[in-house]
Amino acid sequence: MNVQTRRPRPAAISLTPAAEARIADLMAQAPADAIGVKLSTPRRGCSGLAYSVDYVTEAVAFDERIETPGGTFFVDGGSILYLIGSVMDWVEDDFAAGFTFENPNAKGACGCGESFTV
Repeated sequence: MNVQTRRPRPAAISLTPAAEARIADLMAQAPADAIGVKLSTPRRGCSGLAYSVDYVTEAVAFDERIETPGGTFFVDGGSILYLIGSVMDWVEDDFAAGFTFENPNAKGACGCGESFTV
């Protein structure tokens, strides 16, 4: 009998330690009903798609689920194809703070960096 074992598939998106720490911070101050933080790519902006990070209160069957030290991170199932191989980071400086994305699927972005095309 030939028994095949499946290796775990890699996550659709990688998180830097700074992004994981920010997720932990968000979960520490999350509303009581939040079960995690979710990344999605809604249609908006001048280039078509934007990155959106929000609290999530229930798991959706087709969402990617990534366990981080600070809480559960979800990736919207409808957005995964636009995000495969991406790296999500958290960057702070004297003037701004926010998540940044290194997305190999993005073919272009608007000048302000608010949205991207695939």
